[in-house]
Amino acid sequence: MYSTISVSKGVFVFKNGATKAKTHRQPQKCRSLLDRSATDALWYRSYRKMWTRIRDQLDKLQSCSYGKILDDLLKFVEGCYRSLEYDGVLPTAALLTGINQIDHMAQFETLAGNIRNNTMSLVVQLQSRDCPSMKAAVETLVSGFVEEEQQDGDSRRLRKNQLNLGVLRAWYLEKHGQSDQRPNLTVIVPDFEVFSPDVLQDLLLVMNSYAAELPFVLIFGVATSVATIHSVLPYHVTSKIKLSIFQSEPSVANLNKVLENVFLTPYCPFHLSGNMFKLLTDIFLFYDFSAKGFVEGFKYALMEHFGRGSIYALCSSTNDREELEEIVDQLSAADMEAIRQLSSFRPLIESLDNPQEVIDFLTNDDYLRRMLPSIVLDVHNFWFNFHCTLDMLLALVQDLPKVPLGKQLRELYSHCISTDVTQTDEFRQCLQMVSLMSKEEILTKTTRMMEIGIKYVHGSDEASDRGVTIFEVETLEKIVQDLQRLSNEIASAGMERVAIVPAEAPVGNLIASPKMSRQELQQKLLNAARQPKVESPFARSVGNLVSYLTNDVFRKHLRPFNRNIPLIELFVYGESATIRRHMVGVPRAAVHTALNNPQYYLQCECCELGEHCSLVPTLPDLSVAYKLHLESGRMINLFDWLQAFRTVVDECGEPDDDQDQQVDPKIQARFTRAVAELQFLGFIKSSKRKTDHVARLTW
Repeated sequence: MYSTISVSKGVFVFKNGATKAKTHRQPQKCRSLLDRSATDALWYRSYRKMWTRIRDQLDKLQSCSYGKILDDLLKFVEGCYRSLEYDGVLPTAALLTGINQIDHMAQFETLAGNIRNNTMSLVVQLQSRDCPSMKAAVETLVSGFVEEEQQDGDSRRLRKNQLNLGVLRAWYLEKHGQSDQRPNLTVIVPDFEVFSPDVLQDLLLVMNSYAAELPFVLIFGVATSVATIHSVLPYHVTSKIKLSIFQSEPSVANLNKVLENVFLTPYCPFHLSGNMFKLLTDIFLFYDFSAKGFVEGFKYALMEHFGRGSIYALCSSTNDREELEEIVDQLSAADMEAIRQLSSFRPLIESLDNPQEVIDFLTNDDYLRRMLPSIVLDVHNFWFNFHCTLDMLLALVQDLPKVPLGKQLRELYSHCISTDVTQTDEFRQCLQMVSLMSKEEILTKTTRMMEIGIKYVHGSDEASDRGVTIFEVETLEKIVQDLQRLSNEIASAGMERVAIVPAEAPVGNLIASPKMSRQELQQKLLNAARQPKVESPFARSVGNLVSYLTNDVFRKHLRPFNRNIPLIELFVYGESATIRRHMVGVPRAAVHTALNNPQYYLQCECCELGEHCSLVPTLPDLSVAYKLHLESGRMINLFDWLQAFRTVVDECGEPDDDQDQQVDPKIQARFTRAVAELQFLGFIKSSKRKTDHVARLTW
């Protein structure tokens, strides 16, 4: 008799000689989906260079942002068992991360790595998906600690049914019982709100019973508030832990730091238009509060921008003019013609007075190549002045009552990149409030604006020392000098009011005798209104400051990007509809497109349709059933639906009258599966009124 033949049913195990579980294969590095010709293209190399620079800045900023909270948590993990305050209780830290589900796990991955590298601790992360029951939670906990220590090549492995806290205690005492410094057993629960309350309560009670021999340290990741811990854990459980609260940086503050230090700076030449920037901020504020999601959206927009063609490589951050000239030399004749087709190229041609120069720009590619570096550097200088004056405007208006223009840089950028901010009512309200300020407040704001200008000048000098693009700072130096002069005038101006009245219009003659007519009185009042008002030297100096800032600073340098700036399109991405289609999911529309026209996603010839309403037998069964159900009313007869389905998918042609009641079992099975899938997708449901009908749910 064969070894696998038995009178009774059973499961037969064949030993293949394996003595231990196979080690997991190391994952290979993800390769690009693009082919070699695309990765070697000029636009892709420029994109990779620019994104690498941005990513390095983001990593540096993130390490600085999380630095303090990580240091505090590391001190907590190291020192919790050095004092007697945790005697008989479990040391527990609650890290309040805020509502930020996408970035939530990344923060705890960083935290776990820092604890492993900087403290004498073994770390295990318990996620809710791995702990549906108490048994699974204990097994995940024990296996995490044991496997972390067995990475050095220990061949002994425990079976899953052997994993419990008693085994963990015996293993820990064997490994570290004789050590002078015994490592802590740090347990991180990153998704506290999602964790099963019953499992968590039982786990904490069991861990507390082993706390005398196993130095457990708990870290809870809480996305809402501390009240969640008290609502999930009853008193008999919270009495077994000693809770310490750690507050991480809110997501909004994190995003503001990313924008102010990385994206909205002159060293990031790629910019988003007003609509595009508003789309990403709205997704952040109303969907997920994820700074990482905003960064990924920015990265996608950057890739789409550079992917338009090689001419957009001119937008990349260049170290000097020579590197920019190298990029220009790699542009082809078609790229030169594409530059001429830009809408901002026409104002450049119209501004030229020399006819020969106009001809050279339009016909001579070599001449255009020689002039392109200067034009592109002018755009870099425009963005340099734009961001400096934007910061100056923010310093002027961010603390005004009701903040008409907003108190964050992202709000002000959205205003200035879309329209001429000096023509808006909000800007006029801000200037009126500035005119009513005291001398000390105005001098403080003026000093702050001068400090911003000096910071940008020094930043350009430091960048030039590092070999980065050298900006022209003469304009900013002149603005700082003018602000210093106006500030001195305001500081020395008196508060006494002086009336300036011409000699030919004495005050006594402004209003005549009571016998004057109505027309004469009206004329006298008009003349009186035209007379200079009584104002102090201080008010006159403040008016000069406001006029200078409006006309010579903000109106000149905070121009919208579509105002006569040559080649500005190479630096701004504004296709918000494309990004919305890829980032803001529309599930119902996507499902309808997939079922109504499968060729849109499958890209196969068999599903190609002449019209969207047509039906062919090669369509998937689900698509055929879906398109047939669209032709029905509120109630669908299953038999009629089956006959129509058979008519479409049966390759033998129209059925005869004798065969109407005889349906091929294979076709019937295919139809039954398609109907079940439509019901699962929510398009139909069974009807209690008519058993042979289904109700249609979507229209």
